[in-house]
Amino acid sequence: MEPLVLYLGTKTYSTWSLRAWLALKHTGAPFSEEVIALYQPGSREALLRRSPSGRVPALRHGDLVLWDSLAICEYVAELFPEARLWPADRAARALARSVSSEMHSGFAALRSAMSMDLRREIAPIAHDAAADADISRVTSIWNECRAAHRDKGEYLFGHFTIADAMFAPVVTRLRTYAVPLTGAAAEYAETMWRHPGLAEWVAAAQAESLTA
Repeated sequence: MEPLVLYLGTKTYSTWSLRAWLALKHTGAPFSEEVIALYQPGSREALLRRSPSGRVPALRHGDLVLWDSLAICEYVAELFPEARLWPADRAARALARSVSSEMHSGFAALRSAMSMDLRREIAPIAHDAAADADISRVTSIWNECRAAHRDKGEYLFGHFTIADAMFAPVVTRLRTYAVPLTGAAAEYAETMWRHPGLAEWVAAAQAESLTA
């Protein structure tokens, strides 16, 4: 197989990079990664040399370059079906794709109010009704998925899937900004925080240089 190269943004901040990285990491396949420092002089030019959109993540596999996190996750799921990155059951798989797509395209207020910053001191902030509504919707998704699949494992659809990768940055945000959680949503957030891949990413973020 041609080598896989994943181009990432600064791990402290890059939510979309985290999503694709978690999915690829879950497969156990060898890949190399290159982190591009964001918000620095020359960042845009460096990104455009690796990604047609000038954004991260981007995945290079031979002559193929993909530059969207969900597209990368889908491609990785097809490359490595044994990783079971989508549920085997058709209905569960459709729901997993639905919540992943909702995360991909929605929750703008939450993103704006609570950006991912893995070095920020844990502390609450004031946020508006729109962000509260996004938080409510996220926790509803978590509660509903866990209620339906609790007997199959600890993740949203039992075993780890792309849906968990898509919501991982939200787990970090709610933790960083000390958003109180209860019930199944709190249990799920704790499960994701302990996920070996996420723990590895957080450790790397806290050790990385924030400049090019």
